[in-house]
Amino acid sequence: MKSHRLARVAEVVRETAASAILFDLKDPRVKGVTVTRAEVSGDLQHCKVFVSVMGTEKEQQLTMHGLKSAAGFIQTKLADRLTSRYVPHVTFVLDEGVKKSIEIARIIREENERLNPPAPGGEGVETDLENEDENEDDGGGDAPPTAEGSTGRPT
Repeated sequence: MKSHRLARVAEVVRETAASAILFDLKDPRVKGVTVTRAEVSGDLQHCKVFVSVMGTEKEQQLTMHGLKSAAGFIQTKLADRLTSRYVPHVTFVLDEGVKKSIEIARIIREENERLNPPAPGGEGVETDLENEDENEDDGGGDAPPTAEGSTGRPT
């Protein structure tokens, strides 16, 4: 099957699943879910919906169980939206990409701090450039901000 059609169907699956999870599901187990992407098989019979779940490991497992229970409901929503012969069988997969990127950023930050330690008394000391920005006068005085489109002059 053409790859652009698969991409379009995957995008419809992603949008429909995200909308259904956010607005239509009433399951209290399903919370803090972000649909990151969807992959559809070449024959449009199966699709994997990748989700990112915020929370502890136990909360993630509980949310994934709730999503597995709601897969039929999401397929029904998908059937209303798709105009294909088959409605893909939906399975949810926990996407670890967000969690891994946060962990990598933390490791890089710690390594940078280890290699470039801050100067002694570092946080309390300001440079001349930092002071320059704070001391600049923009000519506006202490007047409160005005609504967009108004001149600020009395009428």
